[in-house]
Amino acid sequence: MDQEFEDMDSEGRWQNLYLEIRNQSQECSYKVAKYPENRNRNRYRDVSPFDHSRVKLENTENDYINASLVVMEEAQRSYILTQGPLRNTCGHFWLMIWEQNTKAVIMLNRIIEKGSEKCAQYWPTAEEQKMSFRDTRFVVTLVSEDTKSYYTTRVLELQNDNTGEKREIYHFHYTTWPDFGVPESPASFLNFLFKVRESGSLGVDQGPAVVHCSAGIGRSGTFSLVDTCLVLMDKRKDPSSVDIKGILLDMRKYRMGLIQTPDQLRFSYMAVLEGAKYIMGDSSVQKQWRELSREDQEPSSHSPPSSQAKCPSERYNGSQRGGPQLEEGGDCRQDSKVPSQSPCKEQELDSTTTHKRRREDSISKSATAKTPQQSKARINDSEKKRKRAKTSDT
Repeated sequence: MDQEFEDMDSEGRWQNLYLEIRNQSQECSYKVAKYPENRNRNRYRDVSPFDHSRVKLENTENDYINASLVVMEEAQRSYILTQGPLRNTCGHFWLMIWEQNTKAVIMLNRIIEKGSEKCAQYWPTAEEQKMSFRDTRFVVTLVSEDTKSYYTTRVLELQNDNTGEKREIYHFHYTTWPDFGVPESPASFLNFLFKVRESGSLGVDQGPAVVHCSAGIGRSGTFSLVDTCLVLMDKRKDPSSVDIKGILLDMRKYRMGLIQTPDQLRFSYMAVLEGAKYIMGDSSVQKQWRELSREDQEPSSHSPPSSQAKCPSERYNGSQRGGPQLEEGGDCRQDSKVPSQSPCKEQELDSTTTHKRRREDSISKSATAKTPQQSKARINDSEKKRKRAKTSDT
C-alpha cells in the first residue's frame, strides 16, 4: 500500500482517482428531501439524503431530517451522517439521537467558518449550562468540558421531558479541521479518532454514532471511511486486502458525495496507512500521534459561537416562519428533476458542487509520509486554479 500511495503521489493521480470515484458512484432517489414542507430542513439544496437510507424521526408529525444511516456490515459499524443542525432543526437532531440510542456526537466543523454560519449552536455553552427544546421536549445540560489544542470533549446530559429519563452523551468536537481542507496531520486526526474509539461509542453495543460537519459529506465522509478501513484491517489482519476506493463507493450508496476533494481522498489514504501501523502491532505509534498532535498546547484562538447561530431553544423552536436562509453557494447542483423510482442509477453526483468550490488548504504533510517535490508543485498549481468561487461547505 505504501508503494501504491507513493506512485499516486509521484504521478499526480489523486484528481483522476477522485473523478473515477465520483463517476462510479450510484445515485438513488431522494424525493422526500425535496417535498416543499422539508425545504427549510435542508442546509444545502444540493445535499439530500437518499430515500432508502434516510433516518426517519418517530413520534412526530413530519419524520424528515437531513441524515443518512450508513451501515458497513463486515466492519460492524453504523454511522449517522448528517448536516450541521439548522436553527429550526436542533430539536429534531436531539430527537434523532434519543430514538437511535446514539452514545456520541462527532462534530468536525466550527459554528462559524470564514464568516459563514456552518451549524447552529445546538448544545449549551459553559455560561448557560442548559438548553431546552420545546418542539421535541428535550433538555440538554453541559456536564463537563475538556478543551485540548485542536479538539474538545464534552459530556452532555440529554433529558426526555416526556418521560423524565436521562442519558449521557459524549460530544467529540474537532475544532481545527478547515472547510474543504484536511487536518494538520494524520497523527492529529488518528489521535482524535482513537479518543472516540476508546469511549466505546462506535461499538456494536451502542446505537450508531452521529457524525456531522456542515453538509455531512466531506469531513464526515473522511472520518467514517478511515475508521471503517482500520476496523477491516484489524478484522482481516491483512492491510493489503482493504480496498479503500471500494469501501468509499459502498459508503456513497448510503449518502451522496462522501469526501469532497482530491485532498480529502489523499488524506484518507494517508491516515489509513499510518493507522495500519498500530493495527499491525506497533503500539508505540499511538504515543507518537499524541506527541505529534500537541494536544496539550493552548488552543489557537478561533471564532466563538455566534449568537445568531444559536437554536431558538426557549420558544417556538422548529416553527420559525419562513425557515432558515440557505447559505450562499448552497445551490450548487440544480435539482430541477426528481429522480425516477427505478433502482439506483449511475449519475455524475457532485461535479458542479466540487469544481466550483475553493479549497482552503493545500495537502498537509504527515510526519511519516513524504510528498515529492513535483507533486507539491502540482498541488499548488491546481489550488490556484480552483480559488474561484465562493464555498458552500463540506
